[in-house]
Amino acid sequence: MSSITKPWDARYLGPVPHDASYYAKCMLGGVLACGITHAGITPLDVAKCNMQVNPAKYKGLVPSIKTLVAEEGSRGIWKGFGPTFVGYSLQGMFKYGLYEVFKDTYMNLAGQENSEKYKPLIWLAGSASAEVFADIALCPLEMAKVKIQTSPTGTFPTAFGAAMKEMSRTKIETRFPFGSLVPLWSRQIPYTMAKFFFFEKIVQLFYTHVFPEPKDTYSKTTQLGVTFASGYLAGVVCAIVSHPADSLVSQLSKASNKGKSVGTIASEVGVMSLATKGLGTRVIMIGTLTGFQWWIYDSFKAAMGMGTTGGK
Repeated sequence: MSSITKPWDARYLGPVPHDASYYAKCMLGGVLACGITHAGITPLDVAKCNMQVNPAKYKGLVPSIKTLVAEEGSRGIWKGFGPTFVGYSLQGMFKYGLYEVFKDTYMNLAGQENSEKYKPLIWLAGSASAEVFADIALCPLEMAKVKIQTSPTGTFPTAFGAAMKEMSRTKIETRFPFGSLVPLWSRQIPYTMAKFFFFEKIVQLFYTHVFPEPKDTYSKTTQLGVTFASGYLAGVVCAIVSHPADSLVSQLSKASNKGKSVGTIASEVGVMSLATKGLGTRVIMIGTLTGFQWWIYDSFKAAMGMGTTGGK
């Protein structure tokens, strides 16, 4: 009696099947990874956004934070905490959860041989697809966050609810809720493609050259150490790749740029300025952020018995 061979399916390659419960847990892991980390570095984000919008006044991370505290008190460096936490929680839910969905889908469409041969392309396609939806969820809250963080003291509400209400009231001039979606896509899609591609690639290199035994033979501590190191290194690349578009998103909220097109703003500010202003701060911010995001995400997956991400 001949045995029936089951067709190859990417959803059954890991330690547990990738079913609806698995994807839901990945979404929750993404909420924890992105919401907590982005909200936790709000002071760095406030300083970075103001350095991009008003470089004559804000000339470095520490001087910018000192200026903000001097003018607005300690609350000044936590402006935008609410929309940051909610917005990036939603973004993380779709970014990580849908990445797992799209990666499995594209692997199955490609088949066993091609999914192995073109693995980097699948990482890129999966992360880009996920980020399209993640940014739609993030955009209204990101617009409110940047407006809160870069408006001169007393000219715009800083409370979450009041800020969202004011953005909606002035939606013709602020282009709320999706006026920044294209710049956001131009920033976040390359960022996320780099984030997931370089993370997966660096993890693969670790488990090929540094820890060459099967991944599951190493302790969870070792695996999560590889996760953090790979995430940090990937984050540095991400910061450099996406910084010009990040600067544009900040410039769009500036009062003097109201009504101007993205192209006009880019030509006025200059490509070099867009690519470099606030970059050092953002490299520190995004490297640390990405390292901890991947560590939180994989810690959650490991605790759920789902295994860590990536490998040979």
